[in-house]
Order: sequence, then structure tokens, then C-alpha cells
Amino acid sequence: MSTPVSVSALAELLKSHVGEFFGHVMVVGEVSNFTAHRSGHWYFAIKDDNAVINCVMFRGNNARCRVQPTTGDRVVITGGLDLYAPQGRLSLICRTLQPAGAGDLAARLEALKRTLAAEGLFAPDRKQGLPPMPRCIGVATSPTGAAFQDILKVLRRRFPGRHVILSPCKVQGHGAADTVIEALDRLQQDGRAEVIIVGRGGGSPEDLMAFNDEALARAIAACPVPIVSAVGHEVDVSISDLVADVRAATPSHAAELVVPERDGLQAYVDELTERLVLGAQRSIARRREKLDHVRLRDPRQRIVEGRLRLDELTDRLHLGVKAHVGQQRSTIHQLGGRLDAMSPLKVLDRGYAVVTDGTTAITSAVSLQPGDSVRIRFQDGDRGAVISD
Repeated sequence: MSTPVSVSALAELLKSHVGEFFGHVMVVGEVSNFTAHRSGHWYFAIKDDNAVINCVMFRGNNARCRVQPTTGDRVVITGGLDLYAPQGRLSLICRTLQPAGAGDLAARLEALKRTLAAEGLFAPDRKQGLPPMPRCIGVATSPTGAAFQDILKVLRRRFPGRHVILSPCKVQGHGAADTVIEALDRLQQDGRAEVIIVGRGGGSPEDLMAFNDEALARAIAACPVPIVSAVGHEVDVSISDLVADVRAATPSHAAELVVPERDGLQAYVDELTERLVLGAQRSIARRREKLDHVRLRDPRQRIVEGRLRLDELTDRLHLGVKAHVGQQRSTIHQLGGRLDAMSPLKVLDRGYAVVTDGTTAITSAVSLQPGDSVRIRFQDGDRGAVISD
């Protein structure tokens, strides 16, 4: 017969073997009896239809989880088995925890993003600009959520008097995306909203899943009214954010984007008014100064000045004509002298005579025959003659 061992020794043996063979396991199952202890540790069980295993996730590990699980959640856990000897309890010491199917879901979302991007739904050139000062703003969100109240608060503070139409919808859970699409359709059919805010406040990735729906993304892209998407917090980026005309970090930020700040706008208008008034005053002053230089004088004085001017111009005209005539006479006299100097009659003054047949000068003796009659032109007259030989 073998030697018996103590309970402690057996427990220690089990603990070492369990740690050796099950030091790293990955388990999928449903969370049960979840408790977040004030120490920061999580205590719960993970189960399926046939078995239950106790789990512990210490504060240092659960601080890295994006989501705190609740009873009924289906999760994937990595960790190692350990035997707690004082109570003889086997527990799974969890190191990581994430929703079951999270990896598959992330892959599907990335594939959907690639598809929508290839179709141009994320392209900046297809997105609409926001109206500068909308009179009516549509909001598609939960009527009971804090997001809607935040939007109203900001709108009232920045620009009171804007009309807001709430088109209620679910923002998480099964079928939420369909209700958001219906809310957008109602706002379009109403026709009054000049811009639409769609979204919700912060939450876990699972809570925000409705805004990663393909049908909703296409509905946002097809909406003729500009849409501002405000889903979760600044670090949360949904497909609705990517396809919307403008993405806001939070619902409050969306309200800031859709309306200007009235006080700032009023100050700007006042500044423009002042600049316009000053500009008009300067322009009037310049024109008044010019008018002072061209004031109408006494018409009689203008008549007197006109007569004096006429007399002056008349004298200048007479002098100009006289000078011109004198110049022309001098020119004619010079030309006449030159013409007279070249005249053949001047040769006659020196004792010469000109023989003609009555019309044409005879320049050759050979052309004359005895008995021909000629005329001889002298300086003081002419005489007839007959050729004798």
C-alpha cells in the first residue's frame, strides 16, 4: 500500500501540473455572474451549455480592455488555469478579453471601407458644404440620449432661435441602423431641414456598430441635404463619419459646426458697418472738397470773361492773318524776282533783239530765205523786216 499524502501536498501537485499543462489557453464562452470588485479586479464565470469555469481578471490586465463585459456577453479569453488551494477551486486567470468574433468583425469592416472608398463615397469632391446660417436643423438621434440635449444646449448658446426638428431613432442594438435610415427619410420628406446632424454619444465599439452599417452609409451618401456625422467621441471613427459630408468629434461639436456664434457674427457685422460708414464719410468729404473748387460763379461774370476772351482771340486772329499775308507776299516777291531775272526780255535791255516769224523765235540763219518777212523785237518795241539776201 502506497504512502498517503496530505491534502496540501496533493493540492500543490495538482497546481503544478495544471499550471504546466494549462498555463496558456484560449477559451470562448458566455459571461455569467459578472462582478467588478471595488479592488478593481473582475470576478465572473464563463460557460457553455455543458460546463462552467470560474474566472478572475486582475486590475492590471482588465485596464487594457476596451470594453467591460456584462453577463450574457460572448467573449474570447486567453489566460492560464490555476488551483486556489485554500478553497480547492480551479479558476481561469484571464490575461486578455475581447468580444467573440471581434477579429472577424474588424476584417469585415475593413473590407466594407475598401468597397465604399473604391466607389468614391469617401471622396472629398462629392461632399457638400454646410449652409452658412441654416434656419432649420434636423437631428437624427435618440430622443432620450444625452447627445440630443447637448446639441440643443450648444445651438441655444451659439445662435438662439434656430428651428430644430428631431427625427427619433434607435442608436444601438439590433435594427438600429434601419431606424436611423428611416429618420433620415422623414427629414428629407419634411423638406425644411437645411442641414442634418446624425449620431449619438460615446459608447463601446459594440454600441457604435449601427453606424458602421453599409445601408446606412449609402443612405447618408445619397442624402441631398448636407449631413454632419457625430458618432461617439473623437477617437471613435465610424463608416458613417467617413461617408458624411462633415465629421464632428462629438454631438456638441456638430452643433458648433452647423451654426455660427451669434455674438461673434454680430461683432463682425458691426465692424463691417463701421467700416462702411467711415468709407462713405471719406468719399463724401472728397467729393465735397472737389465741389468747392468748381462752385458756379455769377453768370454775368462768365459773360464778361467770355467777351474778353473773344476780343483776345480776335486780335490774335487778325495778327495771325496779317503775318501770314505778309509772309506770302514776301514769298511771291522773291519768286517774281527770280522769274523776272530769268525772263528773255531782260536780255533786250542790254541791246540784244529777238527775231521771230511772228510767233516763233528764229534761231538759225539757214532757216531764212531772201524775201521772207520777219519781226524784230527790241527793248522798247518791234519792227517788221524783209530778208534781202
